[in-house]
Amino acid sequence: MATMAMVAVVGVLQLPSRLLSSSSSLHQIASSSSSKVNSGVAKVVLKKGKTQLFKDGSPMVYSGAVDRIIGKPPPQTGDVVIVADGSENPIGWGLYNSVSMFCVRLMQLQHESTRDPCCALNIEKLVEARITQALELRNSLGLPSATTNAYRLVNSEGDRLSGLIVDVFGDIAVVASSAAWLEKYRSQVEACLRSVHGINHINWRPSLDVLKEDGFDISSLKQTQSSNLPQRLMVVENGISYAISLEGQKTGFYTDQRENRHLISTISAGKRVLDLCCYSGGFALNAARGGATSVVGIDSSSPALELARENVILNHMDPGKVVFLKQDSIEFMKGALSREETWDIVILDPPKLAPRKKVLQNAAGMYRNLNSLAMRLTRSGGLMMTCSCSGAMTQSGKFLGILQSAAAMAGKKITVVREAGAASDHPLDPSYPQGQYLSNILLRVL
Repeated sequence: MATMAMVAVVGVLQLPSRLLSSSSSLHQIASSSSSKVNSGVAKVVLKKGKTQLFKDGSPMVYSGAVDRIIGKPPPQTGDVVIVADGSENPIGWGLYNSVSMFCVRLMQLQHESTRDPCCALNIEKLVEARITQALELRNSLGLPSATTNAYRLVNSEGDRLSGLIVDVFGDIAVVASSAAWLEKYRSQVEACLRSVHGINHINWRPSLDVLKEDGFDISSLKQTQSSNLPQRLMVVENGISYAISLEGQKTGFYTDQRENRHLISTISAGKRVLDLCCYSGGFALNAARGGATSVVGIDSSSPALELARENVILNHMDPGKVVFLKQDSIEFMKGALSREETWDIVILDPPKLAPRKKVLQNAAGMYRNLNSLAMRLTRSGGLMMTCSCSGAMTQSGKFLGILQSAAAMAGKKITVVREAGAASDHPLDPSYPQGQYLSNILLRVL
């Protein structure tokens, strides 16, 4: 893959402010160089044959797709740039990164800039417009509501704000930043979020590993979190109360499994349920609320289990009926098999085992072993809900094949009852399938 050091910088592109009118387009802006202004907008020119992908909406322009950059001085990380085809005709604009493999994150296409010129080359106005659109979508989905005040407000590329994740918990917006441009425009993003009705606090949580990959110097991050944020807060999802920790995994709570958790509540009446890798007990609590006769949750994290047990009390559930045990899931399953125990419903939601494609083969073996053990713990004719939150696994299309292999290893036969992904407040951009990461499959085990 070409590095940006190899990309030539040629010429200057000036941006006259008079062109930011209702009749302006990126073509007019790009072709005008007569007016003297304080700063220009660079043009990133793509290689021949690399244009259609981005015209079709793919938001990530890799450095290897770039032929040259027109602009002097060259653009800096976070700068607005125009992206053009080999003939230098603009196809859109986005945010530049001088060191990441993502050279440009496309924010708006040419035809959109023509239709909506007020946001053309203006990241502040575009962020405001996109967050407004994201909120309108969630409102149309009935979020938030009297029974659910934990939801995802912004889902990165799915809401066309690449690198930005915003989960809302009551009146707190938790921001997961994973792109260098977000750190540059942090104050503008926070201002937009504060304007959302019901949001009173913002917890900015940079995704350090991903930011490093994006070329951001994480040593420059400022710790400016609100001192008013509680360590614990309570939210409600589908009528079930949860204590969550803002220092917990990801943003503190997995909103993506909301609809899958609700399904468990509808099929658990009269059943014995096992929830493996239970974290703070989301699936287990739904099973109990749905009328399960007994529920066992297993996790190796003491802080997660502390939350889970607190959630039992919050929901006035019988602690003798919903039991959480601190143990490695594999060791628990092996012990349960030696005791010849089985459950009517088994839920397996392990942590991310394949963070990258290069470890997919090793992860496949781990998924196979975990699922084979879980299938053996599912009574004949029972149900098993199994998950993968590894994007590399979900996007590979191999998960079902691994489950079939796990069933053969366990001496079981499986049928697929339901395939699902993340909840509806996690929209996906079909031109960026890399945004799809969660697999949730309900199996019948025979």
